Amino acid sequence: MENLVLYLLAFLVFPGFLFTSTFGLVVSWIDRKVSARIQWRVGPPFFQPFYDLFKLWQKELIIPRSAKGMAFIIAPFIGLAATSLLASIIGIINLNPEYQFVGDVIVIVYLMMIPPLAIIWGGFSSGNPLAALGANREIKLMMGYELPFILAVVTVFFKVGSISLGEIIQYQQVHGALLNHPSMLVAFAVSLLWLQAKLGEIPFDISEAECEIMEGPFIEYSGPLLGVYKVMMAMLHVVCPWFLISIFWGGTSMQGWGILWSVLKFVFIIVLVIIIKNTNPRVRIDQAVKFFWGWVTLLALIAMVLMFLGY
Repeated sequence: MENLVLYLLAFLVFPGFLFTSTFGLVVSWIDRKVSARIQWRVGPPFFQPFYDLFKLWQKELIIPRSAKGMAFIIAPFIGLAATSLLASIIGIINLNPEYQFVGDVIVIVYLMMIPPLAIIWGGFSSGNPLAALGANREIKLMMGYELPFILAVVTVFFKVGSISLGEIIQYQQVHGALLNHPSMLVAFAVSLLWLQAKLGEIPFDISEAECEIMEGPFIEYSGPLLGVYKVMMAMLHVVCPWFLISIFWGGTSMQGWGILWSVLKFVFIIVLVIIIKNTNPRVRIDQAVKFFWGWVTLLALIAMVLMFLGY
């Protein structure tokens, strides 16, 4: 019973839903603020993302007549639940690398596929052709970026000799961060490109494309349900970089100067995502898939070859 309470607290409070969603909204403010500075604007106040979410929760929820009611409503919550579970698993293992379960990194990679699938499900259940087009693009984009990312993660498996996130973190505590090796730097670069697409940031925001298909899968969502999707995306901006830090950069620490170093690593990745977002035009879906299945997959294979050569 006591363990069940602890697991619930980890899922709902820290490091799960409450902590990650709050931190995610702060990250969304950093995104908007840095983007504004790049464009020579002032940017929003610190609490603006919280104000926006609060306004969404107050607005009326409209369900289109053409929508498949239950699927339309459930899809955002499935994505949110998967993201909260991801935050809990990654956070707990970073706090205590001794904690592990069979194939935990494989479970994490699997869970990371659920949020985009929830977006796809919600888009197709909306009954709107633009939403269906956006969902279709999301499927193709997902098929593109997952292949090189899985190759990059498998390269880490072979380097460490384990598929356990805790053991990967412990390996780096003893031997230093994996980024000290050229092969891992290449794999990390592949993962950063995956991150850009996973978060739906420019140049890979093809499924939403506000100027073309008006938010795509989200076009029919409003009020609280749209708010759930917004929270889910904010949480992914925390969870996905956290995972990359865990497998490539020694994980995070909650003690002493380790806290500051962990925050700096996280901020570095987020600012890099923001800079790429603000300095590149959107690409077409066919260009994105060719890019990931071509050059990015080639980079992932180069990383694996370098790793087997001992670099």
